[in-house]
Amino acid sequence: MNVGILLITHGNIGAVLLQNAIEVLGVCPLQTTTLSAPADCDPDRVLKEAGEAANRLDTGDGVLVLTDLYGSTPSNIACRLHKQHTVRVVSGVNLPMLIRVLNYPGMSLDELTHKAVTGGRDGVLTCNVEGPYHAG
Repeated sequence: MNVGILLITHGNIGAVLLQNAIEVLGVCPLQTTTLSAPADCDPDRVLKEAGEAANRLDTGDGVLVLTDLYGSTPSNIACRLHKQHTVRVVSGVNLPMLIRVLNYPGMSLDELTHKAVTGGRDGVLTCNVEGPYHAG
């Protein structure tokens, strides 16, 4: 069994990130689904869809939910999932975060959550002539 990955984002951000991660890796080693929560969505409808997706993705090890912006509708929907599902939510999804998560398919939900946070943070660099600068 493995952790499932659910991306809940504005528009098609999650789908585009997943498509690009698969192109970089050549494979998607974890069961992954994307869900769009546009600004004009019905949050209760999207929550229901997210719950159905979590049910499909959870094979016993839980679901890591990645969202794009903390405090936004997608993030709020993701946070509401914990009442009925074994999920961890990480906000601020970016391509380095997603690639890091997909590179560790055998990790537990808590370990994968940590990899998501560190991958997202460590993937943010200031690149200049002297070399990259890691924030943090």
